[in-house]
Amino acid sequence: MLIAGFEKNSLLDYPSKIASIVFTYGCNLRCGYCHNPELVTEPCKKDAIIAEDMVLTYLKKRKGLIDALVITGGEPTLQSDLIPFIKKVKSLNLLVKLDTNGVLDSIVKEIIGLDIVDYWAMDIKYPQEYYEEYDIDTKSIRRSIDMIMDSGKDYEFRTTYVKGLHTIEDANGIGEMITGCKNYYIQNFRKGKTIDPTLDRSNSFTEGELEAIKKIVTPYVDRVAIR
Repeated sequence: MLIAGFEKNSLLDYPSKIASIVFTYGCNLRCGYCHNPELVTEPCKKDAIIAEDMVLTYLKKRKGLIDALVITGGEPTLQSDLIPFIKKVKSLNLLVKLDTNGVLDSIVKEIIGLDIVDYWAMDIKYPQEYYEEYDIDTKSIRRSIDMIMDSGKDYEFRTTYVKGLHTIEDANGIGEMITGCKNYYIQNFRKGKTIDPTLDRSNSFTEGELEAIKKIVTPYVDRVAIR
């Protein structure tokens, strides 16, 4: 596992749980609004990689105090040893939350079949026509969505809305893709360190615009909230 970052304690990243977070290096997408460019576009610094054993040792020592491990990135499903790592974490009787973009649906399928992830968080980047425009296999995205919804596990879908890349009306296409899902979160773009350095406050939606997005998505899903 190329673990490029480790956050020891978080109350925000796994609903109602105290979690640690690992950030894996590398991604198969290049979203301009990504806030972790050092994990995506910059060379992997081998001397900065955190050893699995260090993470596992910390989790063992914090047994009873840490409820879960969140695996994010980057895109974790690119890691060839992701599944063995998850199994090691599960052997500590911890919950596992996995963040993914859903592109590698075969890995999503394998993990679901092994029943080793307790909470899925999948980013729905765009409506279907945008995926096609960016030459991303929409069938893979659709399969990942369906498998996660049918997994019997807790899950959420979420979209970071970036003005200039997304429109309010895009919520219709995104809603159609996740029709019937339990939880969907609208995330507003916030200025910060990004792959595309030209993005700024002008790329954030107003509160009123976010409410308009929420109104559009609401008929498609069971629950929608703005983060």
